[in-house]
Amino acid sequence: MISLYPAIATFLIVTAVIPLQTRLFKAYNLVQPIRKELPADQQKKRGTPLMGGLVFLIGAIATLCVEASTDVRLLTTTFFLFALIGFMDDAKKAHTKIDGISAKTKMLLQCCFTGGILYYLLHTGFITSHIPITRNIALDLPVALFIVAVGLIIVGSTNAINFTDGLDGLLSVVAIPTYFFFFVISQHEGVRLFCLMMIACLLAFLIYNRHPAKLIMGDTGSMAIGGTLALMAVIDHVVILLPILFLVYFAEILSVIIQVSYFKRTGKRIFRMSPIHYHFSLKYGWDENTIVIVFGSVSWICSLACLLYYYLLLR
Repeated sequence: MISLYPAIATFLIVTAVIPLQTRLFKAYNLVQPIRKELPADQQKKRGTPLMGGLVFLIGAIATLCVEASTDVRLLTTTFFLFALIGFMDDAKKAHTKIDGISAKTKMLLQCCFTGGILYYLLHTGFITSHIPITRNIALDLPVALFIVAVGLIIVGSTNAINFTDGLDGLLSVVAIPTYFFFFVISQHEGVRLFCLMMIACLLAFLIYNRHPAKLIMGDTGSMAIGGTLALMAVIDHVVILLPILFLVYFAEILSVIIQVSYFKRTGKRIFRMSPIHYHFSLKYGWDENTIVIVFGSVSWICSLACLLYYYLLLR
């Protein structure tokens, strides 16, 4: 049975550290640049401290200190690698006040890290190259095809989760139900502990990141969250559930892909703005809190639906 004490301690530490981090980042002008094309309500966030996701490192390190099992080491390594990509992006944004590292650089690093992690998992026998669909049905893929297919899923999921970090508290509220799903279903104690610690971090972060946010998560946090959530789906053999479990994240990235593709072909837009959370703001006049509540509720519904599928058909 997993003790709640490490998570409670992590929650309290993160809650205490964030105000110090906020003041420090303001002093050094490490703030979020806001694109000119974003809605007027987003322009007010100019000058908000960036890289708030650095505090999640406390949860990752604490998890490793409590339990240094193979699955914990895998998750914390993935967390640090993807957080590093996000940190490089945030640091450049904070320095130039324009853009972060190029999309090609981010994609290359994500693919390299993901390929290395999957190779290690397969080489050590931690996972196999089959994807369960139900208890009795599974896709048995050649190793090379498995690495490519699952690698694309991990990279795509990571970027989808990154796109979800666009409004105050949005990614935190949407990610908590996803971590909860893995906490409930995982057969690995280390995965369950990691999920609990991340939920503690996100709850503490929400105190300061809810609207109006005093600190922005940045790619440092969203990339790390994306990488670990996608990896947990592979470790726990529930990749088949990702279209439902990651529905909110996939809707965000698909809205961007559809918008860009359609605009290039026709010069017109399908959505008022993408990612899709901005569409609800501009077209329907939803405020940030309404969007966060609705998207968070959808994430809870998806997580509970996946729990039902898992216990009825997979376990």
